[in-house]
Amino acid sequence: MSVVGYAEYKDSGIALVPHIPQTWEAKPLKFIADCNVRVLPENTDEEAEITYIDIGSVNYGQGICKTQEFTFANAPSRARRIVKTGDTIISTVRTYLKAIAYIDDEYNDNICSTGFAVYTPKPGVNRRFLFYALNADWFVSDVERYSVGISYPAITSTALSALKTILPPIIEQERIVAYLDRRTAEIYILLADLQSQVDMLDTYKRELIAEVVTKGLDKSATMKDSGVDWIGETPTHWETTKIKWMFEIVKRIYGKEDRDVLSITQRGIKVKDTESNEGQLAESYANYQVVNVNDFAMNSMDLLTGWVDCSPFEGVTSPDYRVFRFLPGKEQCHNYYKYLFQMCYKNRIFYRLGQGVSNLGRWRLQADQFLNMLLPQPPIEEQEEIAAYLDSKTNQIEALIADITVQIENLKQYRQIVIHDAVTGKIKVTEG
Repeated sequence: MSVVGYAEYKDSGIALVPHIPQTWEAKPLKFIADCNVRVLPENTDEEAEITYIDIGSVNYGQGICKTQEFTFANAPSRARRIVKTGDTIISTVRTYLKAIAYIDDEYNDNICSTGFAVYTPKPGVNRRFLFYALNADWFVSDVERYSVGISYPAITSTALSALKTILPPIIEQERIVAYLDRRTAEIYILLADLQSQVDMLDTYKRELIAEVVTKGLDKSATMKDSGVDWIGETPTHWETTKIKWMFEIVKRIYGKEDRDVLSITQRGIKVKDTESNEGQLAESYANYQVVNVNDFAMNSMDLLTGWVDCSPFEGVTSPDYRVFRFLPGKEQCHNYYKYLFQMCYKNRIFYRLGQGVSNLGRWRLQADQFLNMLLPQPPIEEQEEIAAYLDSKTNQIEALIADITVQIENLKQYRQIVIHDAVTGKIKVTEG
């Protein structure tokens, strides 16, 4: 199979693809595929098992990453659309996520959210070609362009179905699909290898931090049992101390709105952009609590995806978060304890002590459980040595991860170029 150019082109009527081969068509999606043709009946047996695909289950360029199991009685009310092998699903809400996936045999008869439009190809349309056409950058851009809303842009199924799509003759569709299946499979292998390298580096970083903050840097040090299972053995000259003997929780409502608003993200504490109207915004920040430089702040309400950090900023944060600091006169190395507390998130130490409903993201660490946790307490000089060592090592690891991430993004962009060129007729796929 080889690629060449077409001899003649014509106007497509599509802004982002001005020309298509002479024998191809550009027509609204509704003439190429049927939309939402199968819906789960409301009177479904309450004990019927449902495999559910939510918006968050689909990643752009990676397809369906996970599903959830429910009975009909316990399933979300939006779990209503039945998908079959050969369908393509496209998110109509939060369209910036570009959630598009092909339904293969593994997901046949699954249920997807009503936040998806489900497209079933009409006769004369290759089902894999439909997926590639709807996954092309120009079509995804049109979906975003015609979406309505700022924080949560959405498009109706009717408006989506009215968008123009490019359709070659069926023989050419089949050649293009064979070409793209092969080329994208090659790219996916490279992407999987690079992602494996990122995962290994991330695991190494996590294990390195856990080892050093609980065992120290001196491999020849005499060890003792700490009495805490997740800490294990520590050097004999280290202490094991409750959080409440080193830290105090502070809650100081600021009462004004002249400080930066701070968010606790998986990448640390960040200053929130309250002017862009993006993300979740409060009507007022006057009831937010004070965070000073070197205060620790944690999202103790969500031990699955929350985080903790030592603040480099003066600001305010949600009154629902936990802000704490060293007890007066007992200040120690902030950076060492930052690594230690973050390890407690990464390794699910906090999670083990939490309470709530974890599958709904409500797994909380109560204040008394937090304050009575036992932590290792090295001498301050060792805390500082450990923190400096981890700063150096994690910076090296993160630089490697950043380099690989750039390669991953470049490969993803190349994959989209390959798809775009084939489904728009920029190249001609032949049998030779």
